[in-house]
Amino acid sequence: MTDIDVKRTYVQSILSTHSPADALASYYALHHNPERTSLFLHENESGQTDGFLVRAHTGMDLFTPTVTMRAKSDQAAATLFRMGLISNRPYYLLLPPELEAVASRELEMTALAKLHVYCLESKDFQHIINALVQPHTGANGLLGFIIRSKGRTLSSARVIWQSQYFAEISVSTVPEARGRGWGRSVVAALVNELVHRRIRPIYVTTEDNPGSIRVAQTVGFVDTGTRIFSGSATRPSTH
Repeated sequence: MTDIDVKRTYVQSILSTHSPADALASYYALHHNPERTSLFLHENESGQTDGFLVRAHTGMDLFTPTVTMRAKSDQAAATLFRMGLISNRPYYLLLPPELEAVASRELEMTALAKLHVYCLESKDFQHIINALVQPHTGANGLLGFIIRSKGRTLSSARVIWQSQYFAEISVSTVPEARGRGWGRSVVAALVNELVHRRIRPIYVTTEDNPGSIRVAQTVGFVDTGTRIFSGSATRPSTH
């Protein structure tokens, strides 16, 4: 086993891999490409792992790694920040709300947002059939569906990442094509395929995006109540 494989066995005891609340953290800590992932562990006085920080280089931004973590104390979180974040380098941070205060003390934070996690159960799925929808595999090889006209993509839904149990999806419709139900149609096509594969779709968005939330809810997504504190962060060299 490689070093990161060994570390991942310890992380599993901290996460609820079947829970939407831990879906995103589980993906980055346990399933993201190991060659593009750095994993840092914290142990308590008894030698038990009580926290981790994962730093993942993703296709979304090659120069700003995505960072998420779990820690059972502010002290553990502060130590992990110092272990895993290089001073004066930019990161995109995704944290449980209980770690917001320690992150704000240890790091310089900007573009703060509170993300809402929506999830869909197969029994709640409302399928929509639209002949305009076409399958489209993204550059990352993950599943997607689009509506195109005259060589231009007008609406698309795609998988951002996929783990053993979950897949996070995104949807985008150009302004002039909105109001036609196309966003709902491409999301429904994508969700239908994921449900058949027994993968639970999740959708993560800010509360100030009512149009996108409405699309997700129409298909059957519900708010799980899970919140994620997000923002751009750097660790000052003085810490």
